[in-house]
Amino acid sequence: MARLGATATLVAPRDHAATTLWPDEGRGPLGAELVLSTSRGLGELARAALDVAVDRAADAPDGGVVLVRVPPAWLRDGREGRVLRRRVLLFTATDSRDLLEAYGLAKQVLCCSDDAQVGITIHGARTVPDAERAFRHLAGVAARHLGRDLVSYGLLVDDLHIYRAIVARRPIGLEHPQSSAARALRDVAQLLLEDMRKTALA
Repeated sequence: MARLGATATLVAPRDHAATTLWPDEGRGPLGAELVLSTSRGLGELARAALDVAVDRAADAPDGGVVLVRVPPAWLRDGREGRVLRRRVLLFTATDSRDLLEAYGLAKQVLCCSDDAQVGITIHGARTVPDAERAFRHLAGVAARHLGRDLVSYGLLVDDLHIYRAIVARRPIGLEHPQSSAARALRDVAQLLLEDMRKTALA
């Protein structure tokens, strides 16, 4: 999103981001920022994200994006943080266990709110048809059993360059900008940005 010109900030719970695969807190080489929060639940995380959005608004007169990483278990807490369940993006692989888990989370979100929207990005697919079949299956089950539509936000391909970028601790878009993984990630970011801009203008 940052490479596409958006002011992008990611808010994540500190206790759930303790891994060497995560970037360091603060601004990265592309200008995107990671903010770690001490939040202990969905309600606290929603308030922290709102504080960040208000704070960053002064630096982004043309608008910006605040993304929030929500631990999956927190989505099941229907008491607080409703705003974070209005637009949810789930990542899932193509195997049946991951698809079942994604469906369970989507069901939790959609059953809590009539205006919620759940997007799906397939990752690690071997081929584009595999990813398309996985999404169609997931969307079909949601339509039949929940009467709700899921939104496709493309796919992230499995690519050796991803692991090389992780080892180098640099964004794939800088480390291997012409790789299939970088192009797929850019496509997903473009889909998300276009959708959010349409929603903001509606």
